[in-house]
Amino acid sequence: MSASLFSGTYQEARQRFLEAARRADTAVQHHVHPLKGAAGEEIGTDTALLGPSDADKLFIVSSGTHGPEGFSGSACQLAILNDELAKRAADRGIALLLIHAVNPFGFSHLKRTNEDNIDLNRNFNDFAAPYPDNPVYEQIHDLLVPKAWPPSPENEQQLGAAMARLAGQRNPGVSSGQARHADGLFYCGTAPAWSNHTIRSILRTHGTKRRHIAWIDVHTGLGPYGHGEKIFGRHSEATTKRARAWWGSDLIVSTATESVSPRTFGHITGCAPEECPGVAITPTTLEYGTVPNPVVRGALRGEAWLAGHPDAPEPVARAIRRSVRDAFYVDADDWKGMILGQFRALALQTINGLAAEQ
Repeated sequence: MSASLFSGTYQEARQRFLEAARRADTAVQHHVHPLKGAAGEEIGTDTALLGPSDADKLFIVSSGTHGPEGFSGSACQLAILNDELAKRAADRGIALLLIHAVNPFGFSHLKRTNEDNIDLNRNFNDFAAPYPDNPVYEQIHDLLVPKAWPPSPENEQQLGAAMARLAGQRNPGVSSGQARHADGLFYCGTAPAWSNHTIRSILRTHGTKRRHIAWIDVHTGLGPYGHGEKIFGRHSEATTKRARAWWGSDLIVSTATESVSPRTFGHITGCAPEECPGVAITPTTLEYGTVPNPVVRGALRGEAWLAGHPDAPEPVARAIRRSVRDAFYVDADDWKGMILGQFRALALQTINGLAAEQ
């Protein structure tokens, strides 16, 4: 049953999400992307609102911020639409908003980044101020994005040595984000991306009149196989205390040494207080492990190289896209069961936590 909720392409995932949303009699909205998908299909970010539209509490679940990480997030959203979780939330006075495919271009084209090589989880920042410097990334950019693909043995050896030397650097770390290399990894962009504008519009439409918003953004690619780490950013003491009460002592603050992710700048959930002022916000990132970090890093390097070489031979491009898909989506039944089981537990905790808030 768990495996059946996972789709093989963005196009299939979108179709199944919209069909399930209509069967559940939800309020569906479409935000169509200006570009086309890998098969020439229309792509977009779709939303489904369940439960009482005037509820003062809103539970958001978003998927696909990082393209093919949407395979898992979409399955989690489909599980909600085929489960009693939505009814349980509604019975407790909570509205549920599912945001499907934050980055539809990346989801369809099998790119973690968007159409402009922007890492959307580094794009939600104040572009009127300089993006934080990342001297750690600067030391290895030229090694991360080689001139030729596949990388030479010498390049791999040098990168391995550099990564070992920088292993203790976390805040900022290599993946915290950077603004100087548009052709690089973890690039923040120079202005809000299409997806940034779209998410902010969705929040203004659905969030400004709420009293409390809980938000789970589903990700994959970091950590042990199938394990879902509950990552929490830097927030007030009261918000942190509330999050731990809801989600348990295994909630990991992203600045902690034990987190699988360093602190990032420009995270998607960070825009919620800006677009919904005066509303209490309790967010978390659910990050599932897939394959070992060097394999994930290799896929991201290939993606960055391909973005700078759009005329690459089709067999090379196809192999890179496949490696990106495999780095963020494990097509194995045991992994899929772990994803959905842990998500359901976290969703229940979120509903119970929101319902208890006065």
